[in-house]
Amino acid sequence: MSFLSKIGLGAILFVISGLSINAVQEPKTDKAVQNPPGSEKFEESLVNDYNVYALPTPEYLEFAGEPVPLNEPDIRERFDRELLVNTYWQSNGLLIIKRANKYFPIIEPMLKKYGLPDDFKYLAVAESGLMNNRSPAGAAGFWHFLSSTGREYGLEINDYVDERYNLELATKVAAEYLKKSKERFGSWTLAAAAYNAGNYGVSKQIDRQKAENDYYDILLNDETSRYVFRILAFKTILSNPKKYGFNFREQDLYHQVPTFKVKVDTAITDIPDFAHKYDISYKVLKIHNPWLRETYLKNASGKEYFIEIPKKGYYDTTTK
Repeated sequence: MSFLSKIGLGAILFVISGLSINAVQEPKTDKAVQNPPGSEKFEESLVNDYNVYALPTPEYLEFAGEPVPLNEPDIRERFDRELLVNTYWQSNGLLIIKRANKYFPIIEPMLKKYGLPDDFKYLAVAESGLMNNRSPAGAAGFWHFLSSTGREYGLEINDYVDERYNLELATKVAAEYLKKSKERFGSWTLAAAAYNAGNYGVSKQIDRQKAENDYYDILLNDETSRYVFRILAFKTILSNPKKYGFNFREQDLYHQVPTFKVKVDTAITDIPDFAHKYDISYKVLKIHNPWLRETYLKNASGKEYFIEIPKKGYYDTTTK
């Protein structure tokens, strides 16, 4: 066999082997290559391992007892947008479902105690995803207060204490703010919108547009226009997650670690040492008390603070 013939045979064998490997590895959707776009059998040749569905809009929906006018085309479309976005952002949705199991049992009784409708727990979801995080604008905690607003409502915010990260205190402040907005506008829905745009921002647009006090009839900026619908989408999904394709077991969900509170009315010079007295690490103490921002606590005024300590047996990281 000539040298060129050997090369030709080798090339043929190489191509055949390559086709064989490709045949094993090609995804099902590659069958469409046989019937390219534009051909009569293109759609028939598409085989997918997943499906994306349009989502049914609820027949009736309300926020804090106030009906949503889903019969209006723009209202229906705006709600549908947020429902689709938050349903098909599956990783984020599942994380929120897991966190809700952990935090809703804490938030729900506080909302009741401070006189807010239960639906406002979904506002906390929209704000922070139920995390003690910080927005690009500097709003912090579950309820995303700016430092100026937090101080205005009596929260302590400095280099070593930031009570925006104290869930109970921040929920109380959120309730005070929202109830004042409700008194001003006469609507929980507008109060929720004002939480995003500010009372002045909402009032200005109502006056400018000569509109009624109705969130659904006011033209607002894009973020605030989406804001209430995002809250409504979270309410819809979290009220019936399996209907929207979220599958999980009880053991997949997050749960609260039981704690007890220790009253402190003096300075703490070394918080890691304070944590070690309770057989926990500084990290664990900070997980349960994110409002403590430093490794020490100044307290010249003798203010009472309550530090949460996890009960024994829930963490392996102890200091010996």
